[in-house]
Amino acid sequence: MDTFKNIMVAVDFNDSIGELMVYADSIAQKFESKVWVLHVAEPEPDFVGYEPGPQYIRDIKANEYREEHRNLQEICKNFLSEEVKADALLIQGSTVETVLAEAKKLNIDLLIVGTHKHSFLHNLLQESVSRELIKKAEIPIMAIPIDE
Repeated sequence: MDTFKNIMVAVDFNDSIGELMVYADSIAQKFESKVWVLHVAEPEPDFVGYEPGPQYIRDIKANEYREEHRNLQEICKNFLSEEVKADALLIQGSTVETVLAEAKKLNIDLLIVGTHKHSFLHNLLQESVSRELIKKAEIPIMAIPIDE
């Protein structure tokens, strides 16, 4: 593959998003790519087998999701060059499966993720999302080390 038409940056609001976006912007400018910035939110409680709860709780969650989506749009605006086409996506679901499904649906050519630096023991005991993506993805992945 000599070009990346569609690049996806999978972000968690705890990550150093700027670091990931710098790479995405650089590659997107070089290949005239579109950048998709994706954040996977927790699934609705009723999706995972719990009662949905009172309406006011659902309203609070809806407001949180709207705010997260606005934040993603601001990330695109602030970290990507004006000539780079970008879309922000906020989707509920299981993180690894949702990222992979969206990547397939959008014909993503490159997935950019952040990886946290942890000790050997921590890595041995806890499976990370980025590691799971690397294991399961069928497209190239760029894993960027992120300082805690």
